[in-house]
Amino acid sequence: MVAWEVTRSCNLACVHCRASSLNGPYDGELTTEEGKRLLDEIAAFTKPVIILTGGEPLLRKDIFELAAYGDAKGLRMVLATNGTVVTPAMARKMIASGIQRVSVSIDGMDAESHDGFRGVPGAFDGALRGIKALKAAGMEFQINTTVTKRNLHQVKDILDLTVRLGAAAHHLFLLVPTGRGKEMADQEISPADYEKTLCWFHQAAQQYTIQLKATCAPHYYRIYHQNKKRTTRKGLDDAGPLHAMTRGCMGGSSFCFISHRGQVQPCGYLELDCGQIREKNFKEIWESSSIFENLRDLNRYRGKCGRCEFIRVCGGCRARAYEVTGDYLAEEPFCVYKPGEGRKVKG
Repeated sequence: MVAWEVTRSCNLACVHCRASSLNGPYDGELTTEEGKRLLDEIAAFTKPVIILTGGEPLLRKDIFELAAYGDAKGLRMVLATNGTVVTPAMARKMIASGIQRVSVSIDGMDAESHDGFRGVPGAFDGALRGIKALKAAGMEFQINTTVTKRNLHQVKDILDLTVRLGAAAHHLFLLVPTGRGKEMADQEISPADYEKTLCWFHQAAQQYTIQLKATCAPHYYRIYHQNKKRTTRKGLDDAGPLHAMTRGCMGGSSFCFISHRGQVQPCGYLELDCGQIREKNFKEIWESSSIFENLRDLNRYRGKCGRCEFIRVCGGCRARAYEVTGDYLAEEPFCVYKPGEGRKVKG
């Protein structure tokens, strides 16, 4: 997957925003032609999912032109939005341009909690209107939720809301305190609650019919593999190949982020310069970045991550490691697991 921040401009002011996005405009954003050249370079050697993100990507005037261009190149184009600017006409344009799935962020069960998170009154109602427009147009959508102390008690209710809305999936994000999110670092849930929440999410994945996926929460894949035999024995489905074929932190190995100015990074939360697409071909950056090489060599990981038997399926959050220690190869600071404990897990 490649997440491309097509614009940093946004109509909201979310308290957790990694980009500290505001209305903009922001200087130096890739032009339409530069964007098309980037898509050419990606499609020339691989066919990943392209996540059009922001900011609010729908504020970019050429967004559907770029989506259609990527689709014609054989790339799977998806889009991440806050939902508030989605109209019925826009939803139809999404389908016509080849966008195959849209994610909408819901971080609270009601207007009071969601709007407080998103920084603008009316954000909750706007997101629901946008979802309604997507459904009416026949656009597949998922709900993304960032978990903090302020909404931890609502997560199950948000999952139930996701099901009622008719979403194809619910993706749970654990807060990474970067950008504006640094100001709410005290809202990051504790390592113990982190583990408890992911264990609950694993159990929920066996009970709900929609796809559940944990993002920025690499420990989930340790928990999945710890429980895999037990789950199979009970005849339950825990997303099957989705979780068996992926790992927790994919930054630099099967995922990267491209900023609005063309900086390639391991992820949006780990702002390390792996190369500038205005200076180098994307393929060259992907294959030769020393940072990517380090992230792909698990023998270079330090601390308990380097000793952990689950390193290949988890990897630890490299962004959290960097924020806490200044070393992106350091051990994940929010993991309670002790290497060598094997498959014992507390539910």
